[in-house]
Order: sequence, then structure tokens, then C-alpha cells
Amino acid sequence: MLMSTHEARLAALREVLKRQGLDGFVVPICDEHMSEYIGDYAQRLEWLTGFGGSAGSVVVLADRAAIFVDGRYTIQVRDQVDGRLFEYVGTAQQSLADWLGENVPEGGAIGYDAWLHTRDWVKQASAKLARRGAKLQPVESNPVDAVWHDQPARPDAVMNPHPIAYAGRESAEKRADIAQWLNEQGLDAAVITALDSVAWVFNVRGGDVTHTPVTLSYGVVHKDGSADLYVAPEKVNDDLRQHLGNQVALHSYDGFSKGLDALTGKAVAVDPERAVAAIFSRLEAAGAKIVARRDPSVLPRATKNSTEIDGHRAAQARDGAAVSRFLHWLSIAAPQGGETELSAAAKLLEFREATGKLIDTSFDTISGASSNGAICHYRVSEETNLPIVMDSLYLVDSGGQYLDGTTDITRTIAIGTPTQEMKRRFTQVLKGHIALATIRFPHGTSGGQLDALARQYLWADGVDYAHGTGHGVGSFLAVHEGPQRIAAFGGQGEPLRPGMICSNEPGYYKAGEFGIRIENLVLVTPLEIAGAEHDVLGFETLTFAPIDRNCIDPALLSPAETDWLNAYHARVMQVVAPQLDGDALVWLEQACAPIG
Repeated sequence: MLMSTHEARLAALREVLKRQGLDGFVVPICDEHMSEYIGDYAQRLEWLTGFGGSAGSVVVLADRAAIFVDGRYTIQVRDQVDGRLFEYVGTAQQSLADWLGENVPEGGAIGYDAWLHTRDWVKQASAKLARRGAKLQPVESNPVDAVWHDQPARPDAVMNPHPIAYAGRESAEKRADIAQWLNEQGLDAAVITALDSVAWVFNVRGGDVTHTPVTLSYGVVHKDGSADLYVAPEKVNDDLRQHLGNQVALHSYDGFSKGLDALTGKAVAVDPERAVAAIFSRLEAAGAKIVARRDPSVLPRATKNSTEIDGHRAAQARDGAAVSRFLHWLSIAAPQGGETELSAAAKLLEFREATGKLIDTSFDTISGASSNGAICHYRVSEETNLPIVMDSLYLVDSGGQYLDGTTDITRTIAIGTPTQEMKRRFTQVLKGHIALATIRFPHGTSGGQLDALARQYLWADGVDYAHGTGHGVGSFLAVHEGPQRIAAFGGQGEPLRPGMICSNEPGYYKAGEFGIRIENLVLVTPLEIAGAEHDVLGFETLTFAPIDRNCIDPALLSPAETDWLNAYHARVMQVVAPQLDGDALVWLEQACAPIG
């Protein structure tokens, strides 16, 4: 019997591992910068397994293999990955390191690419393996690359200056702040490895990663404010050189390792969450004094300046009009039949492109009809494409990349008549969304402390959703940005600060039937409250497009919740209506009519 494509690839990888004397190998979804979204050249796990999610790992042993994903991908992994070849393991039930510790052969050697894992992961996994006399072994070159014969080349897009009109602050100012921090910490330099951090520090953008306007590059900022920037020479032009100025020395991307060698004897800040294990090893070998510190650009990047906030508002207003035009189109086209997840996603892209300012989408549009809407991070393809049919729910989660801002919005729309169950769950999700949108909280409160607000009405019925309620969003950068989160896990302890932008996106998913999510972006803002005894913060909603009134059971809303919804739709009219005309404007007026 002929082997399937992924079966043949797995067999080829095992042959390489056998020749290299390895009993197994770990394949994460990652690149050398610990990015969430990665270039095609780094999509090793998808090539090996067929899994198209943005988070996950695989362990390949001689006689078995397992794929590890979180709750967002429980359904998707089973649709895309052959269960005869890979065991499915939920990371909430068992970590990859624990699984390895239980299943590695006694005295075995498990290979890993030190450019694709953090130092902490290496320590944790090594400790688990040691219990069975086994070890982790770094490889000279990634064995997946040895069998991936048509692996794409690294991208060659040019690195571009990001104008001060959008950035709000000069790169020299940002580097001066980092230099001041270094001096206060008694450090000589900071290694900047995250692609969005490099882009923010140097006020540059690029096109090396689909949906995220960044360039494969590394930075090192020194205590005098000077810096080294490592980027492929073909990505550099005279405009970029002039933009960077004479305080930034340019080096080849492939010369980064040798650049680390030059830090011998220096006290160097390295972010253990964002820098890979290979960087720590190289610095240690060079005799540098490594100090584990969070990337000093992370927090200032997350707390947007006034220029970035104004730009984001403009991007949101433009994007909201495009989404509203799409929703109007859908209200006519879907009941007529013939539309699919793919055709709807293509139409939404048309409306965004018609703004004349769209650079890219901010992620692959999640266009989920009926049962596919229940797959949290669904990615539509020709193989999975469903028709949009009557008396069903259609979920669309999408966003745009504009020079002045990054958008992310989810709307769930009833096509025809929703069931009472659909309306109840939708209204519970809406109530949670409103609870988060209207909360006031003291300075120092973290997103983890607020997460339950959005879940409480679902919890009352014994149901929940398996993803966080909110993530940070960049400024013409990554649509998922830390350090803040509104979630019970991963960054949940980070205090929310004025200027941070987060998503507000509770949901509900009934496997095999439908999915619901309502997502707006919100800005953390200080509030003036008479008689307050401490600083108080709240959220300003930034996203404006109608929420489907046909999905709502008004009897489940309190008077205050009804007032919020009506006020929100009144604001949608203020922001979006001036950008529409004709039938689309008439539709918007109806979609935003008060309920009560």
C-alpha cells in the first residue's frame, strides 16, 4: 500500500534521526525569534503533519509520535492531522516535557533545534528526561530541513522606515530610554530578538511574515544609545540607511552569532521568554555576563503613545466601515444562497481593499459557517469550505493592517432564524462582553483578575470557552501582542496600564453545530471618579460595527445592558454612517436601531 504524504515525510525524518543517532526529535511551531506567526520557511510542523494552527509541537520517536495543542485547536487538529500517525495530546492535560519524560527510551537522546526553543524549556525537558537517564541533544542543523526538499527560502522583502507620523517617537528617543534603563541596571547592552520589538525600537517595518509587517532581524542596544542591527544586506537600501542614522551599525543577519561573540566580558540583558536557547549558549561561550530581563521595549511598545492611539482610532473607523459594508452585503447575498466561507472571506477582503489603505490582513480570516464556526481558530480551505445556509450562524473573525493601526474584530451573524439555544448563548456572550467593556478597576489590576467577568453568564449554565478573553494588539505590528492578556493563563498577572490596547472577545462553541464570538478592541484609559480613593482605569471601546440584533434575546438583558448596546450602536452611527451611503446606509440605520 502506498504511504500518504505525511506518512512518507515522517518515515524520511525517522531515517535521518536514526543516522544521527537520535531516538527522537521535537518540532515546534516557531522561528528563531519565538514568533507566533512565522514565515513559510519555518513552517516545519505544518509540512510534517498538515496542522495549520499557530501554536503546537510534535515529538517524533522511533515507533510513535504525538502532537500537542491547546484547547483552541482540539477540533482542528483532528480534522487536519492523521491520528494513525500522531497521537493527540491536549497541553492542559499533559505537557510535552511530561510526555517525553514518560515515553523516552531509557538512556535515549532526544534532538532539538536550539534556535527554536527557550532556555527554560530546555531546562524543564532535560530534567524530565534525566529521570530516565535520557538527555536532550542540540542538533547542528535541523533534520526536518534535511528531508524538506522544496523548503521555501527565507523571504527577501525590503525593510522600510516607519514614519514618525505613525510611530509618534523617534527611534533615537526609544534607544535613549533603553540606554537609560541599561545604565540604571548596571548593564552594557540588551539583545532584542522579537521581530516586533526590533521593528518598534528602530521604527522599521517589513514584509517577511504574512500578516505581520516585520523583517527577520536582530538588534543589540548599548548603554550609550548606539545599536547594532542584523538584517540581510539585500533588505537594506539608502532610504533605510538614512533613516537609521550613524548611531546604528548595520550587519548581516547571518552574522548575528558572531556579533554575540563580540559581547565578551559585557553584562548583557537577554529576555528568557523571547530569546532562544542558542543565544544564551553563544553568549555563555563568549564569556558574557548574562542577566535575564524582560525585553526593555516590551512595555513601552504595549503602552501606546498619543500618535499611535489617534492612528488606531482612524484605522478602526475605516475598518468598521469596511466591515459594515460587508455585513450589509451578507444580509442580501446569504439568504439568496450560493455563498460559502471562502466567497464571504474574499468579499470582506474586497471591502477592506476598497479603502485604498490596506497593507495586509492582520491574520488569516476566520470565516466559519455552521459547525466550522465552533472551531476557535479555524482556517478555511478548499477542502473544508462550507456553504452559508439559512437558519444557521456564521462567524467571521478578521482584521486589517494599516500604516496607522492594526484591527481585529469578530461578528457572529444569524443567517435566517436562529434557534432559541443560539440566541440564549449569543446573549450570554454579549452580557459577558458588556461586563468587561464597562468595568472600572484600580490601577495595578491585571487582565487575569477581569477574565471571569466575561465568563460569568456562561458559567451560570455550566458552559465555557477554551480561549482567553483578550490579547494585546500592536500598532501596525502583531495582532497578538504582550505582555498584557485578559485570561486565566499566560501573562495574566501583568497589570493593565493606560495606553494598552486589548481585545474583548468572549465566545461559545458547540462542537459540530455552531460558534459564537463577539470581539471589539478596547483601550485602557484613566477615569476621573469623584471621591475615588485611588487611581481608577476603564476601557474605551475602539471597534465600531453593528452587533447582530437578530441573535439577541432582549429579555435576558438588564436595563443597563440594553442601554450599553443602544449607546454602542448610536456611536457606530456616529463613526461609520458618514462613510456609507445608499442602501448600505439604510441598512446600517436599521442594524443600529435601539432595542428595549
